[in-house]
Amino acid sequence: MSITKILVSQPKPTSEKSPYFDLERKYGVEIVFRQFIKVEGLTSREFRQSKINVPDYSAIILTARTAVDHFFRLCNELRYKVPDTLKYFCVSETVANYLQKYVIYRKRKIFFSETGTMDGLIPIIAKHNKETYLMPVSDVHNDKAVVLDNHKVKYVKAVMYRTVSNDFKPGETFDYDMVVFFTPAGIKSYINNFPDYMERNVVIAAMGSTTLEEAARVGLNVDVTISPEAPSMASAIGLYLKKLRAEEEKQERKAASGAVKAPAAAPVKKAAAPAAAQDEDADQLAAKRSEAAKKAAATRRAKAEAAKAAAAKRSEAAKKAAATRRAKADAAKKD
Repeated sequence: MSITKILVSQPKPTSEKSPYFDLERKYGVEIVFRQFIKVEGLTSREFRQSKINVPDYSAIILTARTAVDHFFRLCNELRYKVPDTLKYFCVSETVANYLQKYVIYRKRKIFFSETGTMDGLIPIIAKHNKETYLMPVSDVHNDKAVVLDNHKVKYVKAVMYRTVSNDFKPGETFDYDMVVFFTPAGIKSYINNFPDYMERNVVIAAMGSTTLEEAARVGLNVDVTISPEAPSMASAIGLYLKKLRAEEEKQERKAASGAVKAPAAAPVKKAAAPAAAQDEDADQLAAKRSEAAKKAAATRRAKAEAAKAAAAKRSEAAKKAAATRRAKADAAKKD
């Protein structure tokens, strides 16, 4: 299968030095960045239903910048003025520095893990064991809190934001030859958008143990993932494209050499052909081989176009099915 267009389910890199842009230049592919999921915050009304009273806590455990944003957003919506005495325990220095967006850093008690992991935060928390801890999280999250449980830390999880599917818009074209996933939620969103995902002729790339497990659960065959030979997703994609190109070139050479063979020698040669005739035969043979190579390339292009047309047709059917599901869901809500 020829790869000409790749969908990477991540935000577009801000730096032109991204290895994904190197792949575009090296292999002549088009890479599109589009997230399958997005984060939205709970409303203050939704948060109140959790019965969590933020003023009851003297310390906050922050695992991501998203958690920082939604903690301060909700505090503002709840009309709760965050006290100067609140202590912040951050999973990394990056998250700690991000707090400067909301507080005066030097005037607050801010702590962070030197290792960038929850394990590195445990010794610091242990020194402040009299605090009451609140941990803002998403409704779908990696359970970093297991480390806290293992060390008997007393804390409460507070769901302040959620991960939702970033649905494709009606009429939005899906003409990708490869789709790259980084989270289980991304795979779930893909399936939600395209119920006929098993029929699509798309190469699947994925990384992360939970993402690979989700792909296996829904029956997606993962063709590209990280390995010791290719430790990043960009390098894994590059390795796959390199092997694919080598295989295509091999098939071209085979088609060119196999399609045209030199004519069999006559049983008996009374006299050698003139030199001019031999040169003419060689030119004709070269021309035939060149023509065969062109035909093989044209056949490949035709197959690629046919595959894209079939994918577009399936995409249209999937959109209609999704529209029907949404209509039924809306009707059910009205009832």
